[in-house]
Amino acid sequence: MSMDKSLKKASGLTRQRGVLTRPERLALLQEDEKWTPAAGVYNLPKTKSRKLAPGQTGPKRPGVK
Repeated sequence: MSMDKSLKKASGLTRQRGVLTRPERLALLQEDEKWTPAAGVYNLPKTKSRKLAPGQTGPKRPGVK
């Protein structure tokens, strides 16, 4: 049974998605230099969904702000 929307907290029910959208995957692969626009969008390599503990930041990447 679903919860009434008046009882939900806006930020309390947000979760990490297990699947990235294609634009998110392309951006991630382009950052890691594993994909170029000339390569096309089919048969992309798999990417891991990055789950971080609360308060942590992602990996440091040189040249990325």
